[in-house]
Amino acid sequence: MGEEQVCSGGGKLIFSCSGAADVGWISDLAARRMTSDGAGKMFCLAGIGGRVEPIMEKAKGAAKILAIDGCSLDCVKRTLENAGFSEFSYLRVTDLGLEKGQSPASDENVAKVVKKCCELIN
Repeated sequence: MGEEQVCSGGGKLIFSCSGAADVGWISDLAARRMTSDGAGKMFCLAGIGGRVEPIMEKAKGAAKILAIDGCSLDCVKRTLENAGFSEFSYLRVTDLGLEKGQSPASDENVAKVVKKCCELIN
């Protein structure tokens, strides 16, 4: 996925869709790439949904939160909001012109999402 660091970060948590559709896979890969590049840390969305206390506390103390949804179902956004979070940056992959069921999880598509996410998280 590229060895260069795409953006800097610290104290930033990234929650992504990891759904079965291609845009969910792209969301997940983008979050993982940002984590490996040091732009933030991918964190457990299931823990937020399950209200797991240590995960909730870590998220409450984050310097910044980025939510990446694959499609218009907005599962990540809704999960964070239902858990009481309202301050976070947000990206829906399909808003970048990628279409559900039509967008392979290619390096090019992941890079497009990572680029926009880095703008949002910094």
